[in-house]
Amino acid sequence: MGLLLLCNGGFMLLAALVSGLYQDGVTQEITLSAILTLLIGIVAMFFTRGHKKEVKRKEGYLIVTLGWLVMSVSGILPYYLSGAIPNITDAFFETISGYTTTGASILNDIERLPRGIIFWRSLTHWIGGMGIIVLAIAILPLLGIGGMQLFAAEAPGPNADKLHPRITDTAKRLWLIYVGYTAAETILLQLAGMTFFDAINHAMATLSTGGFSTRNASLAYWNDQPLIQYIVILFMFLAGGNFVLSYFAFKGKVQRVLRDEEFKYYGIFIVLFVIVAAVVVYTRANVQPGEMFPMVLGEGESAFRHALFQVVAVITTTGFVTADFTAWTPFLTVFFFGLMFSGGSAGSTAGGIKIMRHILIIKNGLLEFKRTLHPNAIIPVRFNQKTVTEHIVYNIIGFFVLYMLLFLIGASVLGMLGLDFVSAIGGAASSLGNVGPAFGSLNPLSNFSGLPVLGKWWCAFLMLAGRLELFTVLILFTPYFWKRT
Repeated sequence: MGLLLLCNGGFMLLAALVSGLYQDGVTQEITLSAILTLLIGIVAMFFTRGHKKEVKRKEGYLIVTLGWLVMSVSGILPYYLSGAIPNITDAFFETISGYTTTGASILNDIERLPRGIIFWRSLTHWIGGMGIIVLAIAILPLLGIGGMQLFAAEAPGPNADKLHPRITDTAKRLWLIYVGYTAAETILLQLAGMTFFDAINHAMATLSTGGFSTRNASLAYWNDQPLIQYIVILFMFLAGGNFVLSYFAFKGKVQRVLRDEEFKYYGIFIVLFVIVAAVVVYTRANVQPGEMFPMVLGEGESAFRHALFQVVAVITTTGFVTADFTAWTPFLTVFFFGLMFSGGSAGSTAGGIKIMRHILIIKNGLLEFKRTLHPNAIIPVRFNQKTVTEHIVYNIIGFFVLYMLLFLIGASVLGMLGLDFVSAIGGAASSLGNVGPAFGSLNPLSNFSGLPVLGKWWCAFLMLAGRLELFTVLILFTPYFWKRT
């Protein structure tokens, strides 16, 4: 916890530097936030310096969950001390939405915020994107602590790919790719017409699949500059793909990328969904121009671009918007609601259920027909020409059931707090899937500021559970976890 606070304090100092460069009037407040965070981190590390430096599986899950909470609580300070968000509940909601890369916001006028605060807001995305813990395990060996248990808790999904036998080297390579992509997108966006400040903030939000923008209208602000939106689409696609495959591509192993079953389905699903959305937008969408999302649909390129952008943004759970897709047609409203449950690839910064889990659930379901006809036959599920063990299949089915159950409970709670049906199911799906914009009163033209206080805390819990893929958080609520073994 102390080490994570030191990292967070360091990033706050970076935001303070940006604030000083732009002379936005909140440099002292952000600097004070950094100093307080660093001091608490130093004190925590000092008083725990003599403890046994061994992290087992139980400790790994506890450290991951508490780590995200500690980072989110300390991340409130720049918002609160600067007066940008003077309400604790709103400040925590905005902070945890950043770290979980959800992108749901309570801010009504982002453009009036000081530059240092906007930059800090984007930084929370960027830190959370690859995972606070993955960053920490590259540093923990300096303290004599192994990081494998933390990595297992941070990435509990079915994908066991490693870039290097030593987990710390894996973390370093992942971060190198992450930083490289961020730098590349920043440069390309600047060349396409964005200011440097807008470019770096949107690059951090894109690679983290977060969705916080520097503009009230999000990417719709650049609807008259298609190149900017196509660049963002490209990097949303990369961020929603497995970063391990990016590593193989950079190593020249392109065939390994093209043979990957999840990557193929990821691409096929996006192509099919874009075709459906583009055809409906072009032929039937009734979109009224407005201040927030000025746009003209009807001609082919515009319909295709907006359909492509929104499909990729929702599948990768990035949450950027170029239009209010909830107002296109009733069919597309249901269509995009369904996409909120897809998610990107395993090993990506995207939220949601993930493409790999969907593929394995479908494959296992189809094989049940064969097993029914041949009850004595052993018919395993295969993925990438390899047999998937029953343990992984059961884990995925259990995850899916828990996900849908938590979604139903989440929507029910929001309904009890006064939200209408569409807003309740949209808010629950968006928060749990870390998508950002939702439906009803939480649509892209609005935000989450109208939620009651309990609703904001409940959505914050859903964001955390969804970002840590359920088990890591929910296991802490089981009696088995706390029993001595």
